[in-house]
Amino acid sequence: MRPLNVQIRLGNLRHNYQILKEMHGGKLLAVVKADAYGHGAVRCAFALADLADGFAVATIDEGIRLRESGITHPIVLLEGVFEASEYEAVEQYSLWPAVGNQWQLEALLSRHWKKPVKVWLKMDSGMHRTGFFPHDYASAYAALKQSEYVDSIVKFSHFSCADEPESGMTEIQMEAFDLGTKGLEGEESLANSAAILNIPEARRDWGRAGLALYGISPFGGSDDRLKPVMRLSTRIFGERVLQPHSPIGYGATFYTSKSTRVGLIACGYADGYPRRAPSNSPVAVDGKLTRVIGRVSMDMMTIELDASQEGLGHEVELWGDTVNINTVAEAAGTIPYELMCNIKRAKFTYIE
Repeated sequence: MRPLNVQIRLGNLRHNYQILKEMHGGKLLAVVKADAYGHGAVRCAFALADLADGFAVATIDEGIRLRESGITHPIVLLEGVFEASEYEAVEQYSLWPAVGNQWQLEALLSRHWKKPVKVWLKMDSGMHRTGFFPHDYASAYAALKQSEYVDSIVKFSHFSCADEPESGMTEIQMEAFDLGTKGLEGEESLANSAAILNIPEARRDWGRAGLALYGISPFGGSDDRLKPVMRLSTRIFGERVLQPHSPIGYGATFYTSKSTRVGLIACGYADGYPRRAPSNSPVAVDGKLTRVIGRVSMDMMTIELDASQEGLGHEVELWGDTVNINTVAEAAGTIPYELMCNIKRAKFTYIE
């Protein structure tokens, strides 16, 4: 069997949730959209079932999957519905929909709900993707508040630059949110992972833990408070020694500068490893750092082995405990979210 493996350490997931919950205070949603950022939404939700105050997903299909798997916690639909008919499933599966534009608002208010629904009313405080502008927010809130079909309203917004502390944008967004919601009662939610870790003023009634929940710092590098949940590894299945000035891989973009031991490993861009990862991207052989050399191929990669490193059959960590996924993402010119969500053709093992 091809030796590409993903370990999901559920104990680390629980640790991270508890750390983030303690930091945020109040209630904390575990964000498990996009199949829990590639970690497996159902398994992660069950691992957090005795800890989490609720879960957040992007789409109604993701919410239904959790419900049909037995998750009974509150589930927030962060993007709301994509057509009015989906409100039927929102009610059937007891989901909490976000409302971020006029047609979602009107469709919700025109429906005859059998049971009042809890609504997450989104403000566009400056990111300009979705949400009501601050000057329109109070009227949308009032329309919901007057409806017999609305149980309660959570006021929320999303930060564009919380992982860039020096930008000043988060402070601008908080000011816009606070002005736009002034005098409007009810719970609030502002803090994503970066804000939970770094912006105390954003910690309101509900936090939303995403990237940090999976043990990854939103600021790059590592954070000793968090433990990585995903570990991607493979094995060396071929080895050779190349003489100085020998090309490796497609395009002959890398030439050896000395006699070089080369290990061939089972992972490539068809598995989700970034093709843009250049030579010198880090990997670890039996816990010792080395590097990728040559271009990433569809199904395999080549790595450099020094004289002390074991070869054929030995484990190679692509990211996890020794190799920080943020370092790999930075080398490839991307973000860790993309790396985790793209993994496929690997065997997943869940460690309780």
